[in-house]
Amino acid sequence: MFQKGIITKISSVSFEQTYQQLRTVIDNNPNLKIIAELNHQANATSVDLELAPTRIILFGNPRLGTPLMHNTQTVGLDLPQKILVYQDAEGVVRVAYNDPLYLVERHGITENEGILQKISGALDKLTSVAIAK
Repeated sequence: MFQKGIITKISSVSFEQTYQQLRTVIDNNPNLKIIAELNHQANATSVDLELAPTRIILFGNPRLGTPLMHNTQTVGLDLPQKILVYQDAEGVVRVAYNDPLYLVERHGITENEGILQKISGALDKLTSVAIAK
């Protein structure tokens, strides 16, 4: 299923392993800081609802995000970066994140192409590590 502005990858490992590999690769990068983690499945369970495993991790690098917000502050709606790890109805584990290049269209960013390319490459690398055996 294609969703405009969202990049989705299929993991070759379990949900828990995918999430832990993602968390570890972010945590071990001195340029990145984990800001929050949300366990949507646990939140659903807390109100007696069911949800397949679904977690999101929010992290950032102010050296890259701040110049984008100097260009247009509404990009702060999409920062810090977020990566969603979830297991779909068929049991397939996926990671999904906002395509940084889509932010140009969404927020009317007119500068900082190099920063957006750098963020795009970093997200691709982080998620590739997360989904690998």
